[in-house]
Amino acid sequence: MVKIVVAGGSGGGVPCQLAREVVDALVATRKHEITILTRNKASAGYITPGVTWRTVNYDDKIDLIGALQGVHTVLSFVNLLMADPENNPQKNLIDSCIATGVKRFAPSEYGSCGKDDLPFWAGKNEIKEYLEKVNENGKVLEYTLFQPGLFLDYLATPCRTAKYVTPLDTFINFQNRHAIVVDGHEDAIMTLTTVQDIAMVVTRAVECDSEWPKIGGIRGNRVTVSQILEIGAKVRGRPFTIDKVKLEDLQAGNLKTSWSLGQRHPSFTVDKADQLPAMLKTVLIGILLSSVKGAWDVSDAFNQLLPDYEFTKIEDFLANVWEGKP
Repeated sequence: MVKIVVAGGSGGGVPCQLAREVVDALVATRKHEITILTRNKASAGYITPGVTWRTVNYDDKIDLIGALQGVHTVLSFVNLLMADPENNPQKNLIDSCIATGVKRFAPSEYGSCGKDDLPFWAGKNEIKEYLEKVNENGKVLEYTLFQPGLFLDYLATPCRTAKYVTPLDTFINFQNRHAIVVDGHEDAIMTLTTVQDIAMVVTRAVECDSEWPKIGGIRGNRVTVSQILEIGAKVRGRPFTIDKVKLEDLQAGNLKTSWSLGQRHPSFTVDKADQLPAMLKTVLIGILLSSVKGAWDVSDAFNQLLPDYEFTKIEDFLANVWEGKP
Protein backbone atom coordinates (compact mmCIF):
# COMPACT_ATOMS: atom_id res chain seq x y z
CA MET A 1 0.00 0.00 0.00
CA VAL A 2 1.21 3.51 -0.81
CA LYS A 3 -0.09 6.99 -0.15
CA ILE A 4 -1.38 8.55 -3.36
CA VAL A 5 -2.38 12.15 -3.96
CA VAL A 6 -4.65 13.04 -6.87
CA ALA A 7 -4.42 16.73 -7.72
CA GLY A 8 -7.43 18.22 -9.49
CA GLY A 9 -10.24 15.78 -8.88
CA SER A 10 -13.27 17.99 -8.31
CA GLY A 11 -13.67 20.25 -11.35
CA GLY A 12 -15.87 19.81 -14.38
CA GLY A 13 -13.22 19.66 -17.11
CA VAL A 14 -12.04 16.52 -18.89
CA PRO A 15 -8.88 16.11 -16.74
CA CYS A 16 -10.98 16.17 -13.58
CA GLN A 17 -13.51 13.79 -15.09
CA LEU A 18 -10.70 11.39 -15.92
CA ALA A 19 -9.29 11.84 -12.41
CA ARG A 20 -12.55 10.51 -10.97
CA GLU A 21 -12.34 7.44 -13.24
CA VAL A 22 -8.79 6.80 -12.00
CA VAL A 23 -9.73 7.35 -8.36
CA ASP A 24 -12.51 4.76 -8.63
CA ALA A 25 -10.06 2.26 -10.13
CA LEU A 26 -7.54 2.93 -7.36
CA VAL A 27 -10.19 2.62 -4.65
CA ALA A 28 -11.35 -0.71 -6.11
CA THR A 29 -7.93 -2.24 -5.40
CA ARG A 30 -8.33 -1.55 -1.65
CA LYS A 31 -4.57 -1.20 -1.47
CA HIS A 32 -3.88 2.51 -1.18
CA GLU A 33 -4.44 5.56 0.95
CA ILE A 34 -5.84 8.20 -1.41
CA THR A 35 -6.13 11.94 -0.94
CA ILE A 36 -7.66 14.31 -3.48
CA LEU A 37 -6.38 17.88 -3.53
CA THR A 38 -8.95 20.46 -4.54
CA ARG A 39 -9.13 24.25 -4.73
CA ASN A 40 -12.64 24.23 -3.32
CA LYS A 41 -14.48 22.09 -0.82
CA ALA A 42 -15.88 18.98 -2.47
CA SER A 43 -19.63 18.84 -2.97
CA ALA A 44 -21.57 15.93 -1.50
CA GLY A 45 -21.91 14.31 -4.93
CA TYR A 46 -18.15 14.10 -5.27
CA ILE A 47 -17.50 12.32 -1.99
CA THR A 48 -16.01 8.86 -2.52
CA PRO A 49 -15.78 6.31 0.32
CA GLY A 50 -12.18 5.53 1.17
CA VAL A 51 -10.90 8.85 -0.14
CA THR A 52 -9.77 11.88 1.84
CA TRP A 53 -10.31 15.38 0.46
CA ARG A 54 -7.99 18.28 1.24
CA THR A 55 -8.48 21.87 0.14
CA VAL A 56 -5.21 23.49 -0.96
CA ASN A 57 -3.92 26.70 -2.47
CA TYR A 58 -1.80 25.80 -5.50
CA ASP A 59 -0.09 29.18 -5.25
CA ASP A 60 1.17 28.38 -1.74
CA LYS A 61 4.07 25.91 -1.69
CA ILE A 62 3.99 25.71 2.11
CA ASP A 63 0.39 24.56 1.92
CA LEU A 64 1.24 22.00 -0.76
CA ILE A 65 4.25 20.71 1.16
CA GLY A 66 2.01 20.14 4.16
CA ALA A 67 -0.42 18.15 2.01
CA LEU A 68 2.31 15.94 0.51
CA GLN A 69 3.98 14.68 3.68
CA GLY A 70 4.63 10.93 3.43
CA VAL A 71 3.14 10.68 -0.07
CA HIS A 72 4.61 8.17 -2.52
CA THR A 73 2.87 9.06 -5.81
CA VAL A 74 1.20 12.22 -7.09
CA LEU A 75 -1.14 12.04 -10.07
CA SER A 76 -1.98 15.47 -11.45
CA PHE A 77 -5.16 16.22 -13.37
CA VAL A 78 -4.95 19.98 -12.99
CA ASN A 79 -6.86 21.62 -15.83
CA LEU A 80 -4.21 23.59 -17.72
CA LEU A 81 -6.86 25.49 -19.67
CA MET A 82 -8.03 27.06 -16.43
CA ALA A 83 -4.59 27.61 -14.90
CA ASP A 84 -2.61 30.80 -15.15
CA PRO A 85 -0.47 31.32 -18.29
CA GLU A 86 2.73 30.37 -16.43
CA ASN A 87 1.28 27.01 -15.34
CA ASN A 88 2.29 27.80 -11.77
CA PRO A 89 -0.12 25.34 -10.09
CA GLN A 90 1.66 22.31 -11.56
CA LYS A 91 5.13 23.85 -11.23
CA ASN A 92 4.47 24.52 -7.56
CA LEU A 93 3.16 20.98 -7.20
CA ILE A 94 6.34 19.58 -8.77
CA ASP A 95 8.55 21.72 -6.53
CA SER A 96 6.59 20.58 -3.48
CA CYS A 97 6.91 16.92 -4.52
CA ILE A 98 10.68 17.33 -4.65
CA ALA A 99 10.77 19.14 -1.30
CA THR A 100 8.84 16.38 0.45
CA GLY A 101 10.56 13.40 -1.21
CA VAL A 102 7.62 12.19 -3.30
CA LYS A 103 8.90 9.27 -5.38
CA ARG A 104 6.66 9.47 -8.46
CA PHE A 105 4.79 12.20 -10.29
CA ALA A 106 2.52 12.19 -13.34
CA PRO A 107 1.56 15.60 -14.78
CA SER A 108 -1.78 16.45 -16.33
CA GLU A 109 -1.07 14.95 -19.76
CA TYR A 110 -3.41 12.21 -21.08
CA GLY A 111 -3.53 12.93 -24.79
CA SER A 112 -1.26 13.09 -27.82
CA CYS A 113 2.52 12.80 -27.91
CA GLY A 114 2.85 15.96 -30.04
CA LYS A 115 1.36 19.34 -29.11
CA ASP A 116 2.75 21.75 -31.73
CA ASP A 117 -0.59 22.17 -33.53
CA LEU A 118 -2.67 22.09 -30.37
CA PRO A 119 -2.33 25.58 -28.83
CA PHE A 120 -4.84 24.78 -26.09
CA TRP A 121 -2.34 22.17 -24.82
CA ALA A 122 0.74 24.38 -24.93
CA GLY A 123 0.99 24.18 -21.15
CA LYS A 124 1.65 20.45 -21.36
CA ASN A 125 4.88 21.08 -23.27
CA GLU A 126 5.91 23.68 -20.72
CA ILE A 127 5.42 21.23 -17.86
CA LYS A 128 7.36 18.55 -19.78
CA GLU A 129 10.27 20.97 -20.15
CA TYR A 130 10.04 21.90 -16.46
CA LEU A 131 10.27 18.25 -15.43
CA GLU A 132 13.27 17.75 -17.69
CA LYS A 133 14.95 20.77 -16.14
CA VAL A 134 14.51 19.69 -12.50
CA ASN A 135 16.20 16.39 -13.36
CA GLU A 136 18.94 17.77 -15.61
CA ASN A 137 21.70 17.35 -13.00
CA GLY A 138 20.47 13.97 -11.77
CA LYS A 139 17.09 12.43 -11.09
CA VAL A 140 15.29 14.03 -8.19
CA LEU A 141 11.77 13.01 -9.22
CA GLU A 142 10.61 9.97 -11.17
CA TYR A 143 7.86 10.93 -13.58
CA THR A 144 5.92 9.78 -16.61
CA LEU A 145 3.77 11.50 -19.22
CA PHE A 146 0.72 9.26 -19.59
CA GLN A 147 -0.20 9.50 -23.30
CA PRO A 148 -3.18 7.33 -24.37
CA GLY A 149 -4.00 9.19 -27.58
CA LEU A 150 -7.66 10.08 -28.14
CA PHE A 151 -10.33 8.65 -25.88
CA LEU A 152 -12.02 5.87 -27.85
CA ASP A 153 -15.19 6.73 -25.94
CA TYR A 154 -15.55 9.88 -28.06
CA LEU A 155 -16.45 7.73 -31.08
CA ALA A 156 -19.53 6.68 -29.12
CA THR A 157 -20.88 10.25 -28.84
CA PRO A 158 -23.65 11.00 -27.88
CA CYS A 159 -23.74 7.66 -26.04
CA ARG A 160 -22.05 7.76 -22.65
CA THR A 161 -19.64 4.88 -22.14
CA ALA A 162 -17.73 6.11 -19.08
CA LYS A 163 -18.98 6.90 -15.60
CA TYR A 164 -17.64 10.45 -15.43
CA VAL A 165 -16.05 11.42 -18.77
CA THR A 166 -18.75 13.02 -20.88
CA PRO A 167 -19.22 12.47 -24.64
CA LEU A 168 -17.50 14.88 -27.03
CA ASP A 169 -17.63 15.35 -30.77
CA THR A 170 -14.54 14.68 -32.83
CA PHE A 171 -13.61 14.64 -36.52
CA ILE A 172 -15.28 11.25 -37.06
CA ASN A 173 -18.96 11.32 -36.14
CA PHE A 174 -20.43 7.83 -35.80
CA GLN A 175 -23.93 9.03 -34.97
CA ASN A 176 -24.37 10.97 -38.21
CA ARG A 177 -22.00 8.76 -40.25
CA HIS A 178 -19.74 11.53 -41.48
CA ALA A 179 -16.10 12.44 -41.10
CA ILE A 180 -13.50 15.05 -41.95
CA VAL A 181 -10.31 13.73 -43.52
CA VAL A 182 -7.15 15.50 -44.67
CA ASP A 183 -6.88 14.82 -48.40
CA GLY A 184 -3.98 12.47 -49.15
CA HIS A 185 -3.50 11.59 -45.48
CA GLU A 186 -6.14 8.93 -45.01
CA ASP A 187 -3.48 6.67 -43.48
CA ALA A 188 -2.64 9.07 -40.66
CA ILE A 189 -2.21 7.08 -37.45
CA MET A 190 -4.55 7.51 -34.49
CA THR A 191 -4.16 5.88 -31.08
CA LEU A 192 -7.54 5.29 -29.46
CA THR A 193 -7.85 4.03 -25.88
CA THR A 194 -10.95 3.65 -23.73
CA VAL A 195 -11.27 5.67 -20.54
CA GLN A 196 -11.62 2.44 -18.57
CA ASP A 197 -8.36 1.10 -19.98
CA ILE A 198 -6.57 4.36 -19.18
CA ALA A 199 -7.77 4.22 -15.57
CA MET A 200 -6.74 0.58 -15.22
CA VAL A 201 -3.28 1.13 -16.72
CA VAL A 202 -2.64 4.13 -14.45
CA THR A 203 -3.70 1.99 -11.48
CA ARG A 204 -1.36 -0.81 -12.49
CA ALA A 205 1.43 1.65 -13.18
CA VAL A 206 1.17 2.88 -9.59
CA GLU A 207 1.77 -0.69 -8.41
CA CYS A 208 4.52 -1.42 -10.96
CA ASP A 209 7.98 -1.88 -9.42
CA SER A 210 9.80 -0.98 -12.64
CA GLU A 211 10.93 2.59 -13.15
CA TRP A 212 8.39 4.64 -15.02
CA PRO A 213 9.29 5.60 -18.59
CA LYS A 214 9.44 9.36 -19.07
CA ILE A 215 7.16 9.08 -22.10
CA GLY A 216 4.39 6.80 -20.93
CA GLY A 217 2.52 5.79 -24.05
CA ILE A 218 -0.67 3.76 -23.54
CA ARG A 219 -1.58 2.22 -26.87
CA GLY A 220 -5.09 0.81 -26.74
CA ASN A 221 -5.56 0.68 -30.51
CA ARG A 222 -3.20 1.92 -33.24
CA VAL A 223 -5.22 2.41 -36.41
CA THR A 224 -5.27 4.60 -39.50
CA VAL A 225 -8.08 7.03 -40.21
CA SER A 226 -9.13 4.88 -43.17
CA GLN A 227 -9.32 1.81 -40.91
CA ILE A 228 -11.56 3.69 -38.48
CA LEU A 229 -13.84 4.57 -41.39
CA GLU A 230 -13.91 0.96 -42.56
CA ILE A 231 -14.92 -0.16 -39.08
CA GLY A 232 -17.49 2.64 -39.02
CA ALA A 233 -19.07 1.52 -42.29
CA LYS A 234 -19.32 -2.01 -40.93
CA VAL A 235 -20.85 -1.23 -37.55
CA ARG A 236 -23.09 1.59 -38.83
CA GLY A 237 -24.34 -0.29 -41.88
CA ARG A 238 -23.10 1.99 -44.64
CA PRO A 239 -20.08 4.10 -45.66
CA PHE A 240 -19.57 7.49 -44.05
CA THR A 241 -19.94 10.77 -45.90
CA ILE A 242 -16.44 12.26 -46.12
CA ASP A 243 -15.48 15.93 -46.17
CA LYS A 244 -11.93 16.14 -47.54
CA VAL A 245 -9.88 19.17 -46.53
CA LYS A 246 -6.58 20.42 -47.93
CA LEU A 247 -3.52 20.47 -45.70
CA GLU A 248 -2.59 23.95 -46.93
CA ASP A 249 -6.04 25.27 -45.97
CA LEU A 250 -5.67 23.92 -42.45
CA GLN A 251 -2.20 25.43 -42.16
CA ALA A 252 -3.71 28.78 -43.16
CA GLY A 253 -6.39 28.42 -40.48
CA ASN A 254 -9.19 27.70 -42.96
CA LEU A 255 -11.70 24.93 -42.37
CA LYS A 256 -13.76 24.27 -45.51
CA THR A 257 -16.27 21.67 -44.35
CA SER A 258 -20.02 21.15 -44.32
CA TRP A 259 -20.02 20.67 -40.53
CA SER A 260 -17.92 21.30 -37.46
CA LEU A 261 -17.79 20.31 -33.80
CA GLY A 262 -21.06 20.93 -32.03
CA GLN A 263 -20.38 19.78 -28.51
CA ARG A 264 -19.00 22.28 -26.04
CA HIS A 265 -15.80 21.12 -24.41
CA PRO A 266 -16.24 21.17 -20.59
CA SER A 267 -12.64 22.33 -20.09
CA PHE A 268 -13.25 25.59 -21.96
CA THR A 269 -14.54 28.69 -20.29
CA VAL A 270 -15.95 31.15 -22.80
CA ASP A 271 -17.32 34.46 -21.59
CA LYS A 272 -19.11 35.25 -24.83
CA ALA A 273 -21.15 32.73 -26.78
CA ASP A 274 -19.81 34.03 -30.10
CA GLN A 275 -16.29 32.92 -29.11
CA LEU A 276 -17.22 29.27 -28.94
CA PRO A 277 -17.34 28.49 -32.70
CA ALA A 278 -13.84 29.91 -33.17
CA MET A 279 -12.56 27.85 -30.27
CA LEU A 280 -14.11 24.63 -31.59
CA LYS A 281 -12.68 25.40 -35.03
CA THR A 282 -9.23 25.72 -33.46
CA VAL A 283 -9.66 22.34 -31.77
CA LEU A 284 -10.76 20.62 -34.96
CA ILE A 285 -8.01 22.12 -37.12
CA GLY A 286 -5.48 21.24 -34.44
CA ILE A 287 -6.53 17.60 -34.27
CA LEU A 288 -6.51 17.23 -38.05
CA LEU A 289 -3.12 18.92 -38.48
CA SER A 290 -1.52 17.05 -35.62
CA SER A 291 -2.79 13.71 -36.91
CA VAL A 292 -1.00 14.28 -40.21
CA LYS A 293 2.24 14.95 -38.32
CA GLY A 294 2.06 11.82 -36.19
CA ALA A 295 1.08 13.47 -32.93
CA TRP A 296 -1.47 10.77 -32.10
CA ASP A 297 0.84 7.84 -32.83
CA VAL A 298 1.86 7.37 -29.20
CA SER A 299 4.40 4.90 -27.86
CA ASP A 300 3.57 1.53 -26.32
CA ALA A 301 5.78 2.04 -23.25
CA PHE A 302 3.17 0.91 -20.74
CA ASN A 303 1.98 -1.90 -23.00
CA GLN A 304 5.51 -3.28 -22.68
CA LEU A 305 5.65 -2.75 -18.91
CA LEU A 306 2.23 -4.38 -18.46
CA PRO A 307 2.24 -7.12 -21.15
CA ASP A 308 -0.56 -9.11 -19.49
CA TYR A 309 -3.09 -6.28 -19.74
CA GLU A 310 -5.68 -6.80 -22.48
CA PHE A 311 -6.93 -3.59 -24.05
CA THR A 312 -10.45 -3.10 -25.39
CA LYS A 313 -10.41 -3.62 -29.15
CA ILE A 314 -11.87 -0.81 -31.24
CA GLU A 315 -14.02 -3.16 -33.32
CA ASP A 316 -15.59 -4.77 -30.26
CA PHE A 317 -16.14 -1.45 -28.51
CA LEU A 318 -17.84 0.24 -31.46
CA ALA A 319 -19.93 -2.79 -32.38
CA ASN A 320 -21.20 -2.99 -28.81
CA VAL A 321 -22.04 0.73 -28.70
CA TRP A 322 -23.75 1.05 -32.06
CA GLU A 323 -25.44 -2.32 -32.51
CA GLY A 324 -29.15 -1.80 -33.22
CA LYS A 325 -28.96 2.01 -33.22
CA PRO A 326 -30.47 3.90 -36.16
